[in-house]
Amino acid sequence: MGSEGVVTESLSPFGIARATVNEKPLTKEEVRKYDAYFKATMYLCLGMIYLKDNPLLRQPLRLEHVKARLLGHWGSDAGQSFTYIHFNRLIKKYDLDSIFISGPGHGAPAVLANAYLEGTYSETYPDKSEDEDGMRRFFKQFSFPGGIGSHATPETPGSIHEGGELGYAISHAFGAVFDHPELIALTMVGDGEAETGPLATSWHSTKFLNPITDGAVLPVLNLNGYKINNPTLLARISHEELEALFRGYGWEPYFVEGSEPESMHQAMASTLEDCVKKIKAYQSEARETGKAFRPRWPMIVLRTPKGWTGPRKLGDHFLEGFWRAHQVPITDVATKPESLLKLEDWLRSYKPEELFDEAGRLVPELRELAPSGNRRMCANPVANGGLVRHKLHVPDFRDFKFHILKSGVSEDGSMNRFGTFLREVVRRNMDNFRVFGPDETQSNKLDAIYDVGKKVWLADYFEEDEDGGNLAYNGRVMEMLSEHTVEGWLEGYILSGRHGLLNSYEPFIHIIDSMVNQHCKWLEKCIEANWRVKIASLNILLTATVWRQDHNGFTHQDPGFLDVVANKSPEVVRIYLPPDANCLLSVADHCLRSSNYVNVIVADKQNHLQYLDMDAAIAHCTKGLGIWEWASTDIGEEPDVVMACCGDVPTHESLAATALLRQHLPGLKIRFVNVVDLFKLIPAHEHPHGLSDAEFKAIFTDDKPVIFNFHSYPWLIHRLTYARRGQHNLHVTGYKEKGNINTPLELAMRNGTDRFSLAIDAIDRIPGLGNRGGVARERLLNEQITAKNYAFHEGVDPQELREWRWPF
Repeated sequence: MGSEGVVTESLSPFGIARATVNEKPLTKEEVRKYDAYFKATMYLCLGMIYLKDNPLLRQPLRLEHVKARLLGHWGSDAGQSFTYIHFNRLIKKYDLDSIFISGPGHGAPAVLANAYLEGTYSETYPDKSEDEDGMRRFFKQFSFPGGIGSHATPETPGSIHEGGELGYAISHAFGAVFDHPELIALTMVGDGEAETGPLATSWHSTKFLNPITDGAVLPVLNLNGYKINNPTLLARISHEELEALFRGYGWEPYFVEGSEPESMHQAMASTLEDCVKKIKAYQSEARETGKAFRPRWPMIVLRTPKGWTGPRKLGDHFLEGFWRAHQVPITDVATKPESLLKLEDWLRSYKPEELFDEAGRLVPELRELAPSGNRRMCANPVANGGLVRHKLHVPDFRDFKFHILKSGVSEDGSMNRFGTFLREVVRRNMDNFRVFGPDETQSNKLDAIYDVGKKVWLADYFEEDEDGGNLAYNGRVMEMLSEHTVEGWLEGYILSGRHGLLNSYEPFIHIIDSMVNQHCKWLEKCIEANWRVKIASLNILLTATVWRQDHNGFTHQDPGFLDVVANKSPEVVRIYLPPDANCLLSVADHCLRSSNYVNVIVADKQNHLQYLDMDAAIAHCTKGLGIWEWASTDIGEEPDVVMACCGDVPTHESLAATALLRQHLPGLKIRFVNVVDLFKLIPAHEHPHGLSDAEFKAIFTDDKPVIFNFHSYPWLIHRLTYARRGQHNLHVTGYKEKGNINTPLELAMRNGTDRFSLAIDAIDRIPGLGNRGGVARERLLNEQITAKNYAFHEGVDPQELREWRWPF
């Protein structure tokens, strides 16, 4: 609509093609063939939504041929399929290495139809053969119990992006082309998707694309005008504003707009070809000169009607070109015979009898339009990343160990030490490992990586950048202050066969909760699709943790990401909280070598006490949890209390509490337990890492009080251990949403995780202690009050508490 509420002619998706490139590379015969192929894909798309039988309409359509539940999305199918088939021509002409990413992945019928017609689908699923019975099975399985979902799920050959949650198509595409120099990721972006924050930031990814070593992304923004039942923003702004937007992002926008078949085929064919030539020319220039630069990479704005090729109207309501085409176009075929007739007329309008032979196979003259072998986009091994994944070369983590003379008396920077290990991982894997993060790699004490791989940067450089900027066009660290984009890059990178790690401040990892959720679901489905080869694990390192955000205040204190991850399938998620540097190295080595998991490692970046030598750390991490005999006094005897902990700062405070109990009540029998692998707490029948009941009892007992100091929210421990016999003896302390600008110890006090509170909790819960603990309890309370008052007056914790060491 224009400013005065009138229809704006130039924004109409209908009519003769209007395009930036107006060449006519196709002969009339080629136009006829490509239009027929397009109709074949649209017939399959419509058939998937509606039919369970009579796939080629060789009988009159009856209600028993139609699915009882009609599910799926029609509106975006045409634009996607139209783009796919014209890129097939260029794959054959220029022998391109390409994958297709469906941003509006709910429009999976378009991808599935092309996979079926090019033969990939039948090769992956032989029962969905290229004949009438195979087509019947192909139609019936779509959005059907026991079949496949309506998105571009992991069961879809060629898919690395489900598109169920919108916003990540571009970032996934860039992740896939980093270090794949010949790959072009043809990426459809829905105009509804284009309104999301993650998609908006991902357009900046060109500033990180190296034309020498990386491939290219060719985005196609399909402006079909509507979301579920609203206009889309980018479809209702002027051509000039839209062009300025993408030029402002740094792209070179090409436009193809209209609906008339012959002119649209010519326009799309010539536009895609011009874009491919531009991409290849930029890459050739950079590779021949050895000088990386940032060109204006091409992108396409494809304006077509929503539900293109469908009826313009159904009854009194618009369909094609309007929001009613979004999902199932005709919903009442089961109750209105006239609607069933309309559906049949619509299906027959594609003339399936001319597109498929007597056996039900696509006719030969159309079959030859698709590429062959691995050049088919749905057959590209990159989209089944495990096929092209190379083993990560990991140095011996033991070479980076911290030498322990005595447990709990020496400090070291766990993250600094891990950074040196990570530097060597980068050094040995310069073409298939990258570190991702939102501008925090140096802050997170991982800057040793810069010795071998600086931060990727293809934008402008200033003189000041020489002073610690660590920027380079060929770097290995990917930083952008958009957690969505860097997470999307990492996901695309590992889905296409490489390895990586994302480091982030713990409180703000919640920004990508839903992205990690989607990746977990993807991995779980991949287990069921046994033709999918395992990919490298998604490794997330959380640091700048809640207990050391005392200086940043309440907004920076949130360890709840662990709750999100714990909700996911036990087949695909792991959570580790190493207490010291040697444990961190052992855990990280395991995670980097693993596959098909989402691994979350939580470790603070500040200096902390170190506890275990490397051999002990390896044994401890292998078990996942264990009794620290050197901190316990119950060896060979019944414990009076179990002091348990999980996390580096909670471990420190639990040890200090244990020392206080030994000092004030020297006769107590204390068992000290540390947990590294959080899921060890779950019963073995519920999680592959879980302990049996006998193993759990051997560590925690089932009849003694357990004071469990936890890094995150305390109720997560209760949730994980709800089925254990000793649950009623378990008292868990953790973060309780209490915080401000505090000292570290004062923050712990506010949440009941400090040494004094833990020791008092133990005294209150040891049944046989009677009144013997009264004096000790009072003294501990006095010490706690003194420490709190000191912090309020001096702004720091008392020196003797700051510099506390294990005294025994």
